[in-house]
Amino acid sequence: MLIQKSVCLRILTRSSYHASKIRAANFGTQAAASSLPEPYAPSSFRLNDNDEYAPVDWNNLGFGLMRTDYMYMMKCGNDEEFEFKQGEISPYGNVELSPSAGVLNYGQGLFEGTKAFRRVDGGIFLFRPEENAIRMQIGAERMCMPSPSVRQFVSAVKQTALANKRWIPPPGKGSLYIRPLLIGSGPVLGLAPASEYTFLVYASPVGNYFKEGTAPLNLYVEDEFHRAARGGAGGVKTITNYAPVLKAISKARDRGFSDVLYLDSVNKRNIEEVSSCNVFIVKGNTLSTPATNGTILKGITRKSVMEIAYILGYEVEERCISIEELMEADEVFCTGTAVGVAPVGSVTYKGSRIDYKLSSPLVSEKLYSRLIAIQNGVVPDTQRWMIQID
Repeated sequence: MLIQKSVCLRILTRSSYHASKIRAANFGTQAAASSLPEPYAPSSFRLNDNDEYAPVDWNNLGFGLMRTDYMYMMKCGNDEEFEFKQGEISPYGNVELSPSAGVLNYGQGLFEGTKAFRRVDGGIFLFRPEENAIRMQIGAERMCMPSPSVRQFVSAVKQTALANKRWIPPPGKGSLYIRPLLIGSGPVLGLAPASEYTFLVYASPVGNYFKEGTAPLNLYVEDEFHRAARGGAGGVKTITNYAPVLKAISKARDRGFSDVLYLDSVNKRNIEEVSSCNVFIVKGNTLSTPATNGTILKGITRKSVMEIAYILGYEVEERCISIEELMEADEVFCTGTAVGVAPVGSVTYKGSRIDYKLSSPLVSEKLYSRLIAIQNGVVPDTQRWMIQID
């Protein structure tokens, strides 16, 4: 029991917080990202200079795919020793693939999600895209794929955002969701890595992820289906992690729930994550979130919220959290690039529903307010999370 606890528990202390900052600095991304040179000049493309904004009803913007103007593409193959070279911006459109492409036959693919924000002064900013680049590299290693360098990744995201600038919503109306993809595009028949890889980036303006908007979420705890298992690929953002949860989500939404909260596949007792986001519980002055032991995605918003919580004086833990402890929490909330920081109003488990307090001030509201303030430039970006790109 003591061994299990030591494996599951990680408390964010002052020393561990600064250690994480040192690791990031040693990687050479945070300090360099704000001044990243463009390694490759984009292909010529026409910006709609006469149109400040695309013709969109910004006041009623949901979370859905909206066709924008441009996308980014870069390839690598055996002849290049699996090193990505020069990519280019091109008009948004369909991609041609062999029917025997690795991504179609064996699911060899990864994706990321990041956002571009427009500030009141007109500036365009990205939020921690180097973290997405690092996470894609980690996932690519797990899936036997080459990956773009951090510089290539961030440059591609910047180019895609600028090419689609008129689709970035006005301040306070949403954001431009940017979707980088890495797929095995080369043909393969026997079970093996693909012979060619394609890195794509496209974008779409978005508002709130859930149809409830900013209303509290109602989660259903799933004990039949599992999202991931130890030794699998649950900790990386591979495309193969998402189709298996569609059935559970569909059943839950048909019953009026917002999303599904999954339990660990071994004991069916510890909470893991929601289909599209990480989960936190609050008890007193302590925030706890399930430890990422290979079955849980290391969310970038999750990481950012943990750092903000520490700065605001909360104790932060990464550890095993039982379903019973979740039901007794003072507050529950979810985090993710798409969802932001979303409070949970209720959790239903085995027919029992627990309602959580929603009276202000919620801890999740404080954390989200600080996160949004950083993204909008209202408070100083002491963490150097934002990258101005225009």
